[in-house]
Amino acid sequence: MPGDTPGAPEAYARTFEGDGMATVELRFSAQPEHVRTARLVAAAVARRAGVDEAVLDEVRLAVGEACSRAVGLHRSHGITAPVSVALTEEEKAFSIEVGDSVPDPGADSVDSGAPDASEADGEGEDEMGLAVISGLVDDVEVRSGAGGGVIRMSWPTADAAVPS
Repeated sequence: MPGDTPGAPEAYARTFEGDGMATVELRFSAQPEHVRTARLVAAAVARRAGVDEAVLDEVRLAVGEACSRAVGLHRSHGITAPVSVALTEEEKAFSIEVGDSVPDPGADSVDSGAPDASEADGEGEDEMGLAVISGLVDDVEVRSGAGGGVIRMSWPTADAAVPS
């Protein structure tokens, strides 16, 4: 648990079930070294959920890109809130939501239209990361708002291939 060991990185994970869906929730401080752990957890939970073995590398890579993007956004905006990852086993699909706490300026304020150089550089990296994710995942959704952004990705499970 966070704070149990002096100097230990902040990380938190929990598993819960509800409405017939099992969910693993992971929160970690915005440090690049935690992205690897998120990738490993995502692959393990995806395997347990029944995602095809051939797709697990794509899951791992997509989660790595999404988490790296969230970490980069937090660090560039000076946000200390943790990055969140929710891994959900649904009836015929496995989904992952990676959330950041960086508010979308267009959600509740007027953008000046003239980004500074650091914002422009960040936007290019952000777009590249989203392009990589879109190339890896067929079902991806990107949302942002005043409370932050979410990348939702999903893959079919073995149950989806079995006719009812």
